[in-house]
Amino acid sequence: MAKKNRNVSKIKAPLLHKPVGFALSWAGGALAGLAFRKAWMVLRHEEEAPDPLDPERGWGEILLAAAVQGAIFAVARSVVDRTRAKAVARSTGTWPHPNAAAAAAAAAAKR
Repeated sequence: MAKKNRNVSKIKAPLLHKPVGFALSWAGGALAGLAFRKAWMVLRHEEEAPDPLDPERGWGEILLAAAVQGAIFAVARSVVDRTRAKAVARSTGTWPHPNAAAAAAAAAAKR
């Protein structure tokens, strides 16, 4: 009987984590947007980042803004994803990545 309850909780866990993951991703994106605005203020002392279609802006400015924004969003996404995965692992005992077992076996084989 205990085994059946365990299987039910393993099935419900991913369903619960999807909306939580969505909310965390949205919040992470919002925080990354704020961080980008602050970083742009520090870098260029401007409130708005350049629009790629603005004819008054040069390639250098536009590419700098895109690179900074991309780096900040990538870091924010990694932080959110890793934090969520660790929380899922703590609460369920399994890593949420679909290939986690294969990746763990490959890492163990390399050692």
